Amino acid sequence: DGNHGAVEKIVLTDSGGPFRTATREEMACALPEAALRHPIWSMGAKISIDSATMMNKGLELIEAARLFGLPSARIGVLVHPQSVVHGLVYYQDGSVLAQLGSPDMRVPIGHTLAWPGRIATAAPRLDLAAMGRLEFAEPDLERFPALRLAREALQAGGGAPTILSAANEVAVAAFLQGRLGFLDIADSVAAVLDALGTQPADSLEQVVALDARARAEAVGICLRRARPAA
Repeated sequence: DGNHGAVEKIVLTDSGGPFRTATREEMACALPEAALRHPIWSMGAKISIDSATMMNKGLELIEAARLFGLPSARIGVLVHPQSVVHGLVYYQDGSVLAQLGSPDMRVPIGHTLAWPGRIATAAPRLDLAAMGRLEFAEPDLERFPALRLAREALQAGGGAPTILSAANEVAVAAFLQGRLGFLDIADSVAAVLDALGTQPADSLEQVVALDARARAEAVGICLRRARPAA
């Protein structure tokens, strides 16, 4: 809105996914069918699993830092199960602007296609009176360590975000194929990050090479963690 210099921080919201209130023990036993059963959004398999682990919000955290030129400390995340508030901007005068709307992807897609204008969509209109209440909570990084891993990758810089994304894609695929447990997704990503350490990513060639290396490392780690065939 032209007041970028007056922004104190931005906050991304996350629905909490299908395991928002689940224990670590319950998530350890979770099968792909349960992880794909998102309570609000209808999405593809990979992004649905990312939502279940909260890696989706970690990737959005990195994206927001790159798009808006903000450090990690000025980007927050709140769990918001109703998925009505999609983001908040905090200003230095104490005011907060929130973007609200029904949880329907036609709205942001339409806005992107028409930017800077607006086009009509058939998305349901938001009725706050019918909604009644909106809930917010801090994310639990013990139960959802993927968000912590993403923030650490952002802070580490260099090729860490590339390693994070590549390793996550391999681990999610292994989980969807029944070869990896749900909690092993984030654990496998952490293991790849530890194995590869700090890596440069100053050119497209370095990013592509690092992506391939991270995927190969992730395949090996997932194989070692693989569940026995039923």
